[in-house]
Amino acid sequence: MINRLHHAGLLTRGFLSVALLCSPLHAVGDSPAPTPAGPQSSPAASVQQNTETSAPEALPLQELRLFAEIFGRIKNAYVEPVDDAKLLEDAIRGMISGLDPHSAYLEPEEFESLQIHTSGEFGGLGIEVGMRDGFIRVVSPIDDTPAQRAGIQSGDLITKLDDTSTQGMDLSEAVNLMRGKPGEPITLTIVREGEEKPLEITLVRDVIQVASVKGRVLEPGFGYLRITQFQVNTGNELNRRIEKLRKDGDLKGIVLDLRNNPGGVLQAAVDVSNAFLNEGLIVYTEGRLANSEHRFSATSETTLPALPLVVLINGGSASASEIVAGALQDHKRAIIMGEDSFGKGSVQTVLPLDAERALKLTTARYFTPQGRSIQAQGIVPDIQVSDAELKLRAERHNGLKERDLSGHLENSNEEAVNHDNSQSLASQDYQLYEALNLLKALNTVMARK
Repeated sequence: MINRLHHAGLLTRGFLSVALLCSPLHAVGDSPAPTPAGPQSSPAASVQQNTETSAPEALPLQELRLFAEIFGRIKNAYVEPVDDAKLLEDAIRGMISGLDPHSAYLEPEEFESLQIHTSGEFGGLGIEVGMRDGFIRVVSPIDDTPAQRAGIQSGDLITKLDDTSTQGMDLSEAVNLMRGKPGEPITLTIVREGEEKPLEITLVRDVIQVASVKGRVLEPGFGYLRITQFQVNTGNELNRRIEKLRKDGDLKGIVLDLRNNPGGVLQAAVDVSNAFLNEGLIVYTEGRLANSEHRFSATSETTLPALPLVVLINGGSASASEIVAGALQDHKRAIIMGEDSFGKGSVQTVLPLDAERALKLTTARYFTPQGRSIQAQGIVPDIQVSDAELKLRAERHNGLKERDLSGHLENSNEEAVNHDNSQSLASQDYQLYEALNLLKALNTVMARK
């Protein structure tokens, strides 16, 4: 089970697996990891790869001697006996932790979970988490999971798991505590901005079945597609959802919601981009390893090449989400709306060390079609719209209205004008409300041409 979202995409050559991450995220009850497979051309994209190799650099002998001397002194002088294997593995972890937040030493359990392709069902809570100020930080709850239903919010700090403090706790340890059998409860102590006191929220672990694409009709002619994360079949799911929206009526435009989407499979990001692009570069990667350099281009097999499109992003949109937003923005295929994205623009390669262990190492950066690196910068929306809470003013009653007069004429039109839907959307999701308004405006402009 990939309850730890160590990788977000797989492109392999031999034993090398390229993975895009949005942060050092772990998922509790998240989607399964795809089984590693070689980089292949698909109907969704054409791939070009650099195959040049470079000679390895000589090892620093003086520093290695120093390492051996320190190892020996710890073995001989430490107050308690230290196991050789543990000491060396601790040294490996320390060496890798000094590189960047996404590189990691994968022990047997982690390496196995990365490689297993499961059915997509997990016992967990449904939370994407990372680290902040020594505490576990909620990046985003997954839709239709115990965490989302209990009101867990992006940005929440988890300070306790039952009676155990998370301060200084390793992220992997926290994930293990949150995982469990469906039906088992766990109480999370949450510190939330704007709340004076910590919140105690009890969740019951459940079987998590994550659908990566959801869709519905916002108003006649205007569709809504939300991608919660990028899985192996997300491209196919998206196309099926689009076809369903088409059957519901004539489509005039679509809102593609990538908010709080932490990323996922690289090929899925390419497939989603290709659903809206019929030509041109989608994304490319550059690194020191020859087989870490790839170029992905759109093909003519495009589902919606010309329909008006608005893409919603925010600070929880990362990695694969940023690939899609960046590609559509560079090709001027969509208007990007919302808030600056996360800014995770690096590529990780999984290098097996033996049958049970592997090294996950940052080996490249990815770039948008126009050559932009979004690493630590993010995608800047074309239109900035912050998440807001809309409150209506209290209705004022100034004098009588016509309907209050005795003997007034009745309205022969039996169909009352109902603005409840738009008002409800504005109060529930202001960013989506503005995206729909923009979509209507785009459709009007196109209709006049």
